[in-house]
Amino acid sequence: MTAKTVNYTPEQTAKMVADYQAGMTVESMAEALGKSVRSVVAKLSREGVYQKKVYKTKTGEAVVKKDAWADYIGEALGLSEADTESLTKANKTALAKIADFIRAEKA
Repeated sequence: MTAKTVNYTPEQTAKMVADYQAGMTVESMAEALGKSVRSVVAKLSREGVYQKKVYKTKTGEAVVKKDAWADYIGEALGLSEADTESLTKANKTALAKIADFIRAEKA
């Protein structure tokens, strides 16, 4: 029976957690440890400290998926589920503008 090899010592783990919480990137930690980024992310996840990246638009706003816009428009206009589903085939910018118009009209 072979012994299990340890990927990270308790000291490495403690340093990784401290470095990550101090703002060090997983890419730089992986390079320093000679590990893959995926390995470092997995370890930090198991330790309960890793936060996935929050994606933003070019303007810095939170990303809103087309489904969310379509659901909002469908609910506001009383559309059936099938009609609301068909809205997701529309351009995202158009959906956002329609939703903003509806929101402004309701105000």
